[in-house]
Amino acid sequence: MSTRATALSDDKVLRALRYLDLGALVVALPVFLLAGLPMLGYAVAAGAWILQRGARELIERRAMAANDVRTAAGLTAASMIVRGWLVALALFAVGLSNAEAGLAAAVLFLFLFTLAFSMQAILRPIGASSASPKRRAPR
Repeated sequence: MSTRATALSDDKVLRALRYLDLGALVVALPVFLLAGLPMLGYAVAAGAWILQRGARELIERRAMAANDVRTAAGLTAASMIVRGWLVALALFAVGLSNAEAGLAAAVLFLFLFTLAFSMQAILRPIGASSASPKRRAPR
């Protein structure tokens, strides 16, 4: 196999690993259905996961485009705090209305978070070797 074909294959594998959490979310649907778990729990966990993941992607792009390190750090930190609180409130709210749905939502969300966090920890050093925009240090 040529070097170029290997590089393209590696790129596809890395891209697939980057979206492994979304694949796990799709696989969780039949598990919820077959196990008779509350669909409200799945809907809340899936909705919260997709919304917070989309917000993370948008804010991450904005932070990468920032010319100032403080702006990038502020955006990233604020994003983590706000997303965490919003997800916690959503899980808490569904748990108050239906304890079983709240537990199912929390377990699914925790599983997705663990999977995404692990993949990010594994893939970030690989992505760091690629060219990234230079930021100016604060003066």
